[in-house]
Amino acid sequence: MKYIIDRFEGDFAILELELELIQVLKNTLPENSTEGDLLEWTESGWKLCPDETKSRKQELIERRHRMLGDFP
Repeated sequence: MKYIIDRFEGDFAILELELELIQVLKNTLPENSTEGDLLEWTESGWKLCPDETKSRKQELIERRHRMLGDFP
């Protein structure tokens, strides 16, 4: 399962999984984690999914352009 970092609140990260929010300690995430990143839980802990994050962010940009009618 892939989780999305929704936001940070103090020492916690709020992760989203299919409209459900969970709270985890921020220091358990990879050091360079940012809001919007996709994560996967593995036996060794949280792992960033950079390719999927990039793809998702590009899809959101394109969706925004289509909605606003300013797609290049």
